[in-house]
Amino acid sequence: MLIEETEIRQRVAEMARRIEADYEGREPHFVGVLKGAAIFHADLVRELSLPLTMDFVSISSYGPATSPVGPLSLDKDLEDDIEGKDVILVEDIVDTGRTATFLFQWLPARKPASLRLCALLSKPDRRVFPAHPDYVGFDVPDRFVVGYGLDYNQMYRNLPYIAALRRSRPEPSSAHLEHTATGEP
Repeated sequence: MLIEETEIRQRVAEMARRIEADYEGREPHFVGVLKGAAIFHADLVRELSLPLTMDFVSISSYGPATSPVGPLSLDKDLEDDIEGKDVILVEDIVDTGRTATFLFQWLPARKPASLRLCALLSKPDRRVFPAHPDYVGFDVPDRFVVGYGLDYNQMYRNLPYIAALRRSRPEPSSAHLEHTATGEP
């Protein structure tokens, strides 16, 4: 386990307070990146006391592997018009920055008043693309992480904490969660 459930709850509340201060008197539009950010997105917006709207997009960048594969694909477009809105893009994790960079190149054509990035997790050591979250929950080491919405082959999203994944054999069915204090396999 890398980040406990109580730590996540506390940090999400802190991020919400910062967003409320930054957007006082405004009505931000939260765009969650499915599927990974769904749990974080829901918990974050429930912590906010300011008026807001929300929508979702879905971008494919991972297959059944633990690293990005192939070109990015827009699987679900926005349903709402974001022209003139203060948009906060909500990501589960900014790893290489590939997905966030794609969205930050695509969304300005929709003419938002402003565009910021909020990520539960960030792996700054893996950043290849120029994606820099405005709001970050936690920096995590260069490990494949699961839980709290993040998955491996569509599994582990329901865990209330963040854990590192290890594999004893190459098959996806042999994936195991790390439970050691040191984070070593």
